[in-house]
Amino acid sequence: VGIVNLMGRHSGFISAHATIAARGVDVCLVPEVEFELDGPTGVLHYIESRIAQQGHCVVVVAEGAGQHLLESSGEKDLSGNVKNADIGPFLLQTIADHMKKQNMPASMKYIDPTYMVRSLPANAADNILCLQLAHDSVHAAFAGYTNFMSGRVNGKSVIIPLSAAVGRRNVIQPRGNFWQQLVFATGQPNWNV
Repeated sequence: VGIVNLMGRHSGFISAHATIAARGVDVCLVPEVEFELDGPTGVLHYIESRIAQQGHCVVVVAEGAGQHLLESSGEKDLSGNVKNADIGPFLLQTIADHMKKQNMPASMKYIDPTYMVRSLPANAADNILCLQLAHDSVHAAFAGYTNFMSGRVNGKSVIIPLSAAVGRRNVIQPRGNFWQQLVFATGQPNWNV
């Protein structure tokens, strides 16, 4: 059983996109979709069935998934956000214990590439985009605009009012097309229903 813990405190887009792109992931757990561990429709039973069927199971989990199963300390990080309980190690131990109890000992692997991903140096394309966005911001400021962000929409430079850019959090819609594509790609049960 391989568990990959990815970024995604409130939204599972990184985990979901990685899951669909990888094509070898069996389970994707995101904050937007609550799941149960136990029972005939639980994650543990599904992992068991994948191991019985193919000999392995890959689980991708967003860091904010499964918080309903864990106890939060209530502490806040430096940004003022409540710290999430750590789902990755919890899943690792829970799955290992479950497999042992079912007399199906499993080799467990755990990867948390979060800081490796965040600490990579920018490539040439990143550097060019940052330079273009900086130029756009300076031009807009000299033109008298305030309270905006610069960006790209359909390949064009745009200035977006901050009120339009940060109005709501973008999350996966559990009954939406994107989540249904992920369920189809992994073959996992739709825990949302």
